[in-house]
Amino acid sequence: MMSGGKVFEKAGVNLSVVYGTMPQEALKAATERGVDRAKGMAPGERVPFFACGLSSVMHPKNPFAPTMHFNYRYFETDGGVWWFGGGTDITPSYLDEADMKHFHGTYKSACDKHDVEFYPKFKKWADEYFRIPHRGETRGLGGIFFDDLNDRDPELLLAFAEEGLGSVVPAYAPIVERHKDDPFTDRQKEWQLMRRGRYVEFNLVYDRGTIFGLKTGGRIESILMSLPETARWEYDHRVEEGSREEEVLKVFRQSRDWV
Repeated sequence: MMSGGKVFEKAGVNLSVVYGTMPQEALKAATERGVDRAKGMAPGERVPFFACGLSSVMHPKNPFAPTMHFNYRYFETDGGVWWFGGGTDITPSYLDEADMKHFHGTYKSACDKHDVEFYPKFKKWADEYFRIPHRGETRGLGGIFFDDLNDRDPELLLAFAEEGLGSVVPAYAPIVERHKDDPFTDRQKEWQLMRRGRYVEFNLVYDRGTIFGLKTGGRIESILMSLPETARWEYDHRVEEGSREEEVLKVFRQSRDWV
């Protein structure tokens, strides 16, 4: 964990290696096909499992430098069922099209090395997964997300996960470098804090990793590491017509293709 940095207000990396048994509810939270994988089990029967994952969340100070999150993980349950999941996504407070083209372009290139169908499929999956239904908008501007991936040799999928992890720095670091010293106003900082409020809402209500961690009795500090240090909610807040806040809000409500 890091906080109070010159560039990042809060940042952290989690490495998780867990095994044992978990409630069926935790399995259902961990994967889209969890309901199917719990079929045939007696009510209350616990599921033997092994899981490992590497994740990170970076919350910059500057409102024009976006938050970034990645998670790459592997699960297996008793009986030989296994799968990979994860992805990398970006959450700006303001829209910079060049930044988004760079970020998504980096991940399209990474995906194309392994399967040309990966990027369009996983980009769409990210847009759908990182949606906040009660707000009618996405948490950020996507990236790639996948789950239940076990359709080919596990070594090939491990190599793909490593490619995704290896693409984090080239996709994200240049964007932070460009914006970490941008001038900003108090109003723009307040908007960043309101968007972080949306981040909190998604992570506590919908995020699979958070739900899985809480249902398996994980370490609370690690589970909630992804939350920003500061956030803000304003009653019935409305953005001004024609403002930069309205510009990015439109994209949160209607996803776009960047590459």
